[in-house]
Amino acid sequence: MDSMTEINFLSIDEALKEMREGTLLPRALTEACFRQIERLNPKLNAFITVCDVTASEAWQPHSKEEIATRRKSPFATLAPGASAGVTLKHIPFAVKDLFETKGIRTTAGSLFFKDYLPSEDAAVIQKLKAAGAVIMGKTNTHEIALGVTTNNPHFGTTRNPWDAAHIPGGSSGGSAVAVATGMCLAALGTDTGGSIRIPASLCGVVGLKPTYGRVSLRGVFPLSWNLDHVGPITRTVKDAALVLQIIAGYDAQDPMSIDMQADNYLNHLEDKIKDKRIALAVGVYIEESDAEVIAAVNETVKVFTSLGAEIEKVEMDFLREAALANTLITQADGAAFHRERLVNRPDWFGADVRQRLETGRGFSSTEYSLARRTQAEMKHRFVQFFERYNFLLLPTTPITAPLIEDNAITPKEYAVEQASRLTRFTAPFNLTGLPAVSVPCGFDKAGLPIGLQIVAKAWDEAALLNAAHTFERETNWGTRRPLLVQS
Repeated sequence: MDSMTEINFLSIDEALKEMREGTLLPRALTEACFRQIERLNPKLNAFITVCDVTASEAWQPHSKEEIATRRKSPFATLAPGASAGVTLKHIPFAVKDLFETKGIRTTAGSLFFKDYLPSEDAAVIQKLKAAGAVIMGKTNTHEIALGVTTNNPHFGTTRNPWDAAHIPGGSSGGSAVAVATGMCLAALGTDTGGSIRIPASLCGVVGLKPTYGRVSLRGVFPLSWNLDHVGPITRTVKDAALVLQIIAGYDAQDPMSIDMQADNYLNHLEDKIKDKRIALAVGVYIEESDAEVIAAVNETVKVFTSLGAEIEKVEMDFLREAALANTLITQADGAAFHRERLVNRPDWFGADVRQRLETGRGFSSTEYSLARRTQAEMKHRFVQFFERYNFLLLPTTPITAPLIEDNAITPKEYAVEQASRLTRFTAPFNLTGLPAVSVPCGFDKAGLPIGLQIVAKAWDEAALLNAAHTFERETNWGTRRPLLVQS
């Protein structure tokens, strides 16, 4: 593999260190990612819009004198692990095309917004820019984020880098592919039923959904006001912690934002997990998964046990009810937000998305009320659950990445079917708003990634990231790269 490609696979932490020491020029890093986009995007379709970054500070040439100066400022002032010094200076970033970006087309993967140019940035984009990130482009998404295949009828199909005949997951599929292939060092996604964690799992990277209300939704196209979350997709857990450190925080202009003080996520990564109580989800609902997925997740128990954690199997069949309630609320809320478009131009929606919106529009107020009651009950149940346990382990998805299409059924039916299958273990934690992360934990016999999902109590992202980082440190699953990248 050439040195240009190697640069693409530095972690944020590693890239910042090399730039601080003057051994890596910002332009080299940015250019490497840009060339990777040029090389792989025509095949994988991760980006809808690629930005011109040649005018950015990171693209400018630097003399030896400037390199020496950089060793003193701004990087030399950064204390590794200290929240006051957290930066994304010159880090190439991709952004799901649901986030408003000033002067950059923001489509939401939809015909309705194909030419929309926002006049200002979403709140989290403002934070990324303030931290110095370089926005490489806007990534492909399942239309209006209502689906998990990222097979977009308007902007094309995004393909899995481990096998281009398979889906990458969604709806943040483009973001996961961009990170997995070195088109960027990190990306933003959104998650309403699993849309960060599912593509992270299927593409072999890290995907974090923080607690509901932790990260501002202002300037992000909504799918469900009650279930939407914003979070990072990265190659390492430490990078996810770094990004969360920057984007977390109360936003008084966002009615969904909750005023809870952010923790120092970086400083807790190396905490010991000895004597932590961990629940391993079992039961019929969990076991309706591929045997290879169950085997890989069961193997993770050995890692935590070897470090002194206490593992207890817990029957979790009640998650089925939570997943169903999440689906109903998602579709009903989506139909509410798109109500005028659904009436005036239903033909502008893709077939699978239109079907799910029409289903959502057809739910009665009684059905919606009962789903919201289930949401309240599940939140309460997990408050009690996490009084006993520190973490919950379960698969991120019950299967590895399925094929892009199934000739036995129509594309519409296939997309709807995959949404039901792939969200079964992620959707419950949108309903409850609990923080959850997906980390690589193995591969199936076809060489497709398997994800472990770790869940913690509300607002305890620091402990969650500690558990995920501990597992990642003890294994090497996240260090593998798709063969496509190496060809």
